[in-house]
Amino acid sequence: MSPDAPRAAVLALHWQVNVIKPEGFFGPMLAEPVARSGVVERAARFHAQAGVPVFFTRFTIPEGEGGLVRNTGFMHAVGEAQEAFRPDAPGARLIPEVTGTAGTVVDNQKLSGLAGNDLAARLTDQGVDTLFLTGVATNLTVEQTARHATDLGFTVHVVRDCVTAADDTAHTASLANLELTTAGCLTAEEALARLHGRS
Repeated sequence: MSPDAPRAAVLALHWQVNVIKPEGFFGPMLAEPVARSGVVERAARFHAQAGVPVFFTRFTIPEGEGGLVRNTGFMHAVGEAQEAFRPDAPGARLIPEVTGTAGTVVDNQKLSGLAGNDLAARLTDQGVDTLFLTGVATNLTVEQTARHATDLGFTVHVVRDCVTAADDTAHTASLANLELTTAGCLTAEEALARLHGRS
């Protein structure tokens, strides 16, 4: 393992039934492209092999709506369907493929995985300064979290073959944006090489 590895962590974003599976709230939009991409299997392998803490974020809506602000079409839609996003609802669960690698699970009601919770402070307190991001969708929570984390001072790498979106064009455009607004996108193989001191 690289000497820098203890200062790194993986942020695994929205690997939950509501986002990934056909029966989930976003299933009609995302389930088919996610399945076709093979991203779940690649991300599960990456999480297991990273050798650093893995933090899973879930989009949930507790009774009373928590920190939800209905200021976008996305937030209006989930607010109207909030029963499906209760923390103990079937759709809020992490998908079975990743539960074996879930170390810490953090909930929020924001698009960025670092907004509306104490995750950024917890990472900083643990000495983490570098984040490797996986998740769905590339142009939504992944891009929002990556930009947010960069603004907070973290070095951010999106693991390009462990993210996907509903639309290939949006996915490709988002990765191009992230090349400019983060420390650069890496494949899982490249990220593992960095984490294990092979680069």
